[in-house]
Amino acid sequence: MAADYSAARVNMIEGQIRPNKVTDPFVVEAFLAIPRERFVPEALAGVAYVDEDVPVSPGRYLMEPMVLARLVQELALSRADKVLAVGVATGYAAAVMAEMAGSVVALESDGALVEAARKALAGVAGVTVVQGDLAAGHAAKAPYGAILIDGSVSEVPASLLDQLAEGGRLVAVVINAAGLGEARYYRKVGGVVSHRVMFDAAVRPLPGFERRAEFVF
Repeated sequence: MAADYSAARVNMIEGQIRPNKVTDPFVVEAFLAIPRERFVPEALAGVAYVDEDVPVSPGRYLMEPMVLARLVQELALSRADKVLAVGVATGYAAAVMAEMAGSVVALESDGALVEAARKALAGVAGVTVVQGDLAAGHAAKAPYGAILIDGSVSEVPASLLDQLAEGGRLVAVVINAAGLGEARYYRKVGGVVSHRVMFDAAVRPLPGFERRAEFVF
């Protein structure tokens, strides 16, 4: 008989997400609707709701719930939005956003994780899992009204910003010059992308976004 994690899900909402300035009822309902334990290895189901990043494969993690919830809230998703979720691992963030958006393209580079995501997302409407280079995005279905990078990065590549629709938003945790994580919000207006820092955040790095080497003269 499968374990019931509904109480743990409610505790995640009340103990982690709401206290972290997540007030949008649609975001709260989305996190309540998706069983996080389905997106972690079976042996880790019991810790699926802890307030930290949970490993799902070597070097890959589900982002800490309260950070992910803040990022998703900032996107202000609606059914008019087509979303690109970059580095989805097993697909949890994509499933959450599918509760609010019109459709979600879930991009993953690791073949084993692509298969795991497709299995975990079976029955979740509106999500398409694709395999490819994370930093390159998925131009075939661009432009996107919203993009989420599911892990910390050294920089947001122009290739992703270029795939934003006019008025589109992108959220990511970017490692600054001091080595600290900053949750940033990007928006394209008049063809120009600007950004602001929202809050500090420490989440695991997403492979494939290492800072480019620069020549020093």
